Amino acid sequence: MTDQIIVGDRVLLASGFRAARARLEILTRDEVLTCASEVAYGKGITALVQAAGPSAGLTRLAWTCTDTVTGTGDCAHLAVWWEAIAADGRLFTALDADLMLVPAGSKHTSVGLAGAFRPQPGPGGAGLDRAALRSCAMVAVGSFLDQVACVLVHPAGTAGLVGRED
Repeated sequence: MTDQIIVGDRVLLASGFRAARARLEILTRDEVLTCASEVAYGKGITALVQAAGPSAGLTRLAWTCTDTVTGTGDCAHLAVWWEAIAADGRLFTALDADLMLVPAGSKHTSVGLAGAFRPQPGPGGAGLDRAALRSCAMVAVGSFLDQVACVLVHPAGTAGLVGRED
């Protein structure tokens, strides 16, 4: 199965937009996003194995790629994609997404992620239930977004995670 699963999620931060954007630019230069991606992908695959069986778990994240932060004064975008290795050794793009920051008032920022999640090609991804794939993709994306949100607000010491936006 090579169909993509459209994913998206948002978290509201108790941090001003400028501070969150400055921290995001710093995060693109260190290994924090890579570590967050590895943990998140692992959680998604673990959930998929529980739903679909061991063959669905024969994949691992190879690397995380990010672009530079772009945007205007009231929004910031960061392209993020995950390259993974399928059970048959083929490299594939597991996630191709846009991480976005937008002000949510003077003291809050909304951080969101929207993109496409892809199951592994070949026998390891063949015949997987689409609903199970979507659920597991959302586990991975939600975990990644939660970790990014936490590191965006951590340095200030007074800022914090407010919660998910519905």
